[in-house]
Amino acid sequence: MKIFLGFLLLPIMALSQVLLINTSNRNSTTLNGNWNYIVDPYETGYYNFHSEVYDQKNVNSPAAFYNNYHAKNKSELVEYDFDKSPFLSIPGDWNSQKENLLYYEGTLWLKKSFDYNLSNSSNRLFLYFGAVNYKAEVYLNGTKLGVHEGGFTPFNFEITSVVKAKDNYLVVKVDNKRFKEAVPTINTDWWNYGGITRDVLLIEEPAVFIQDYTIQLKKGTNSTIAGFIKLSNAVKDEKITISIPELKIEKEIQTSAEGNIQFEFSVSSKSGKIKYWSPTSPKLYEVFIKTSHQTLKDDIGFRTIETKGVDILLNGKSIYLRGISIHEEYDGSRANGESDALVLLTWAKELGCNFIRLAHYPHNEYMLRMADKMGLMVWEEIPVYWSIDFNNNTTYNNAKNQLTEVITRDKNRASVIIWSMANETPLSEARNSFLKNLINHTKMLDSTRLISAALLTRGEKGVGIIDDKIGEHLDIVAFNQYMGWYGGDLATAPNAKWETPFNKPVVVSEFGGDALQGLHGTKDERWTEEYQEYLYQQNLLMIEKIPNIRGISPWILTDFRSPKRVLPGIQDGYNRKGLISNKGIKKKAFFTLHAFYKKMALQYN
Repeated sequence: MKIFLGFLLLPIMALSQVLLINTSNRNSTTLNGNWNYIVDPYETGYYNFHSEVYDQKNVNSPAAFYNNYHAKNKSELVEYDFDKSPFLSIPGDWNSQKENLLYYEGTLWLKKSFDYNLSNSSNRLFLYFGAVNYKAEVYLNGTKLGVHEGGFTPFNFEITSVVKAKDNYLVVKVDNKRFKEAVPTINTDWWNYGGITRDVLLIEEPAVFIQDYTIQLKKGTNSTIAGFIKLSNAVKDEKITISIPELKIEKEIQTSAEGNIQFEFSVSSKSGKIKYWSPTSPKLYEVFIKTSHQTLKDDIGFRTIETKGVDILLNGKSIYLRGISIHEEYDGSRANGESDALVLLTWAKELGCNFIRLAHYPHNEYMLRMADKMGLMVWEEIPVYWSIDFNNNTTYNNAKNQLTEVITRDKNRASVIIWSMANETPLSEARNSFLKNLINHTKMLDSTRLISAALLTRGEKGVGIIDDKIGEHLDIVAFNQYMGWYGGDLATAPNAKWETPFNKPVVVSEFGGDALQGLHGTKDERWTEEYQEYLYQQNLLMIEKIPNIRGISPWILTDFRSPKRVLPGIQDGYNRKGLISNKGIKKKAFFTLHAFYKKMALQYN
């Protein structure tokens, strides 16, 4: 076993901001359930009673909502009361829970009261949020813990010095307003669900705890397990044991003075041959990380993913990505639970998929852990979507932080094979620089997975050209096209010509067209199931002829809400490109794609 001291693959932030991973296997207490809320479009909760601006000197004002103040007598003026305010169910968006908040974009204050006793006085307590859309300001017992920006990635704060045994009040200011410099920016084609949309947990850790780790197959090998472990508050030579019982592995290592260690060790023949994770055999091993302070368990699959020329190789074998794009939405609300993830991924499996594209932002961790178990390869992306402010350094740092948070969370998931940098971003030098910096950052954080982005193409003399310059820096060149819906002739689509200068795998990351489930007519009538079915038939014939084609992820699994889609009686606030309606009914095109995937599964068996 090789050991390298004092090395970290991931940047370590200030202790109170370090992201805890593998939270489902830590000592946690849920704060999910009913939270009181106050709608505050004017952000009155910041102000003193008669102040026109937020004054930092007035942070202790009883008027500030985060102080959860109650009048001491009947003559005292207090103009809010969380305890008399209505409830929202957390995790959950406010748009689908309250009809009057369907289109609301702005500030809500949410409050949860709780008691908590540390099981050991030397232990530490962290407050963890799976996601809050879009900007969260978090206060505990009137103390501001911090701010997080980005609606789809996790964050946490240490609260050991703030929490009390009784009568804690947690107040979160949630703001989902869109603005130009944000990630995503103002213009999107999905619903801007506001709220605390994923789990809220209290996580209790010992004084010295396992903060972060990576345990994966080393790139370029098929029997060397490598990674790093970071202990928080460790002293030099803390002993750590990595145990994989099924492989008869138990390795003891020691940390540096900073609590860091990078390691690698070969799996010997005596341990038994590693069974590689794949869609046909999604093998997961129980992996234990043990210290004298705690034991942390994770279920990890081992597999290799690489490209060679125009091929994508999983465990050394060429594969075709039989995919579908998915939004984090189920039945008209933000999907936020394991049951929602199971429904969506079961539909993908019924379709014949071995691959899913999670668009256009990081999805709930449930999706990734379930994909591990069900054998679905995953494309994960951050919401660098359409016309991001590519010239703004603050916007770049925001995107970089969201990318760091999702890679930190999911770097041990075997299902994740692609990190995607962006979707349909217009060409410019500023955009190229922005994306190249993100690509370099991704390679620094994780060198074991592939990198891609959903690009646009151009036409020249009737030929589709796949030559976006950013493709030079990608492992897989992916592009979106909507032949027969946003232009192009379906009748002649199978004869369309495509060219690319890249000797790399090509993936069609989006194609499709709308159909209202239950609306029938001829194949020439838009919005009918027959038109969508014909569109898929013709596009699939065309796609088979695209040079270097190694996969597709059509748009999209289910109909989803979008304020941009307003046609009465057809769209009614929904993008209807789903192969399944928002009520869970399969359209005719679902079965067209299923038949194609059955054929491709035999071809790449």
